[in-house]
Amino acid sequence: MKRINTEKAPQAIGPYVQGVMAEGKFMFISGQVPLVPETGELVSRDTAEQVARCMKNLGAILESAGLNYSHLVKTNIYVTDISGFEEINRVYGSFFSGEEVPARAVIQVSALPKGANVEIEGIAQVSSANN
Repeated sequence: MKRINTEKAPQAIGPYVQGVMAEGKFMFISGQVPLVPETGELVSRDTAEQVARCMKNLGAILESAGLNYSHLVKTNIYVTDISGFEEINRVYGSFFSGEEVPARAVIQVSALPKGANVEIEGIAQVSSANN
């Protein structure tokens, strides 16, 4: 097992790492809230901007392991208000090309760390990567 940490994504705000590579086959990426890596603050209160920031943070962790969004096989999106589902889909979908989208769940929760509206976690397949 290999632990992944990068300065290009916000540092963990609890007892966890940003990602874990499991036996060279999968990378499990901890939930990313929309924190700006340089400041540790929320990007904004806007849900669309929060989805984009979460995805950028996820992308930075993938990149640090030599991967990209096409390696994602499953994501979970946690939101405090499901009524923004269409906007969440639009922004989230913009990070993928063509049909290279992973399996996904969107779950409404009562609260998220740091007062965020959105948190996104992912599982990536690494066996097909150059690792």
